Amino acid sequence: MELKHTDKSTVILIDDHPMLCGGVKHLIEMNGNMQVVAMAHTGTEGIKLAKQHEPDLILLDLNMPEMNGLETLRELRNCHLSSRVVVFTVSNYKGDLTNAIKLGADGYLLKDMEPEELLKAIDQACNGQMVLSPEMAPILMEGLRSKKEAPRGVDSLTKREFQTLKLVATGMTNKMIARKLDIAEGTVKVHVKSLLKKLNLRSRVEMAVWAHEENLC
Repeated sequence: MELKHTDKSTVILIDDHPMLCGGVKHLIEMNGNMQVVAMAHTGTEGIKLAKQHEPDLILLDLNMPEMNGLETLRELRNCHLSSRVVVFTVSNYKGDLTNAIKLGADGYLLKDMEPEELLKAIDQACNGQMVLSPEMAPILMEGLRSKKEAPRGVDSLTKREFQTLKLVATGMTNKMIARKLDIAEGTVKVHVKSLLKKLNLRSRVEMAVWAHEENLC
């Protein structure tokens, strides 16, 4: 289901429970800075809508029929979208978190969070921060320290891509980067996609961690 666009931070919900989606949408829109632009109840539909809207944030459930959340996450990252993807699930299983991080998740939130804390976390995610439920923090940090593959060097990056990389590493959103560099937000999305592909990375969080480890900031 598609919804009307605004200039607010954009969010897509991918969850097979329509009532939960409706409740989370209502909660998100209590914050005047965010707007749910689409909702999907299958992974396939979610990927299609993500490609169409390329939102600031995708909130993704893990336990879905046919195409589960991890499979959906893998496909979203293979598309090199600039969107942040935060897993939103009932699962506090270490393996799910580790796999989500390896596949490029930008955060991991449990569905038993208090509404106020969930809204705060979603807002933070839209504004460039990594978010997670507190009990998952130690596992998340361990997952981030575990590298999958060595990224390529920065020699293949254009000057503008390198500037974008450094700003992503500071936690800036696409909108913030666009204002900083005085370019269109759509252009920033193109640069982020190119960076993910050239550096062989799957998420903005992984990009930021790598940039700091390479002392590029």
